[in-house]
Amino acid sequence: MINTPNNHAQSLRLKAYEALTVSDPISKYDAVKHIVACHLQEESFINPSEIIVSNEHLIPGRPNQPVLVNPLSVKKRSMHTTEGRAVAIHALAHIEFNAINLALDAVWRFADMPKDYYLDWIKVADEEATHFLLLKNYLNKLQYDYGNFPAHDSLWEMVEKTKGDILARMALVPRTMEARGLDAVPAMRARFLQVKDDHMVDILDTILHDEIGHVEIGNRWFNFMCKSRELDPLKAFQELSLQYNAPILRGPFNIDARKQAGFTDEEIELLQGGQ
Repeated sequence: MINTPNNHAQSLRLKAYEALTVSDPISKYDAVKHIVACHLQEESFINPSEIIVSNEHLIPGRPNQPVLVNPLSVKKRSMHTTEGRAVAIHALAHIEFNAINLALDAVWRFADMPKDYYLDWIKVADEEATHFLLLKNYLNKLQYDYGNFPAHDSLWEMVEKTKGDILARMALVPRTMEARGLDAVPAMRARFLQVKDDHMVDILDTILHDEIGHVEIGNRWFNFMCKSRELDPLKAFQELSLQYNAPILRGPFNIDARKQAGFTDEEIELLQGGQ
């Protein structure tokens, strides 16, 4: 049962919840695009304080494939074969599909945030959906599809761990787990460039550009929550990382991208010191 607002339009948070529970990837893509195209212009569409009673077992909505395995079980293959490239593209598509879900979850789960918070995270969901479709379509062109290879679930596991505290969510999902993508894309781009896959290089350039903005959104709302709770951001991040057993990040780091995403020199110095 879900409590709906009195006005005729369902709220942004409710629509995000409904999109989150959709299992079929293309239907989820369509649901996100429908929210953006048809509803964001309505002021009444945002109801930050609305109570949404969810069915947690429906979250996240995702297809039966790919099979989820331990990260160490996801094998890498030669980029000089079509299958090898498809495996790498599939891994990235899985991350982007999970990223749609994490953005939708950030919208519906946390009540009483400023309006801009919800608009920011719907924007993230919209761009992640675009990334996913770009990757899925390219897999199709290579005669593969999303779900053809095993994948791991590390990103969603951290989403699940932090569902009880928005401060932990902002600290450890966008600015920890997703920020790892800022570091990983340059090396991945170089591998595709080496095999002269210019189309995939262009996709990666789009993803990196957008992901800098997504991590910046996470940084901005993390700092907003630290200020509202009168916490020192650097100390709070260190404590949350220990509390939630966040992964220890190893270099090389994309320092320029991280600075664009709002990481301070002090944060980057701490990050580099942890290697």
